[in-house]
Amino acid sequence: QVQLVESGGGLVQAGGSLRRSCAASGTIFSFISMGWYRRAPGKQRELVARIFSSGSTNYADPVKGRFTISRDNAKNTVYLQMNSLKPEDTAVYYCNAHISINDYWGQGTQVTVSS
Repeated sequence: QVQLVESGGGLVQAGGSLRRSCAASGTIFSFISMGWYRRAPGKQRELVARIFSSGSTNYADPVKGRFTISRDNAKNTVYLQMNSLKPEDTAVYYCNAHISINDYWGQGTQVTVSS
């Protein structure tokens, strides 16, 4: 059973920074693709960033240059460093593990950026 436990997030002023963490269990972490998604009020869930087992990454255009996804395979953890936060980054952020044809999700955490 794959489990994803998130931490971090909260309330921050525009221009500030936050770091999200997501610890995975129940799988061979180093082999899997991990990602962060978000759902803003009234919008569909969207991909924020993804990191593959090779270490390569991709980012949604709105966060390029501001957010950084990374992973520590020894700790089975993926991180999302969010800098220069904007009010439009306000959303519930979810950790995702993509394994074969299955997707697994963390519990989601609210990130609120005040102007």
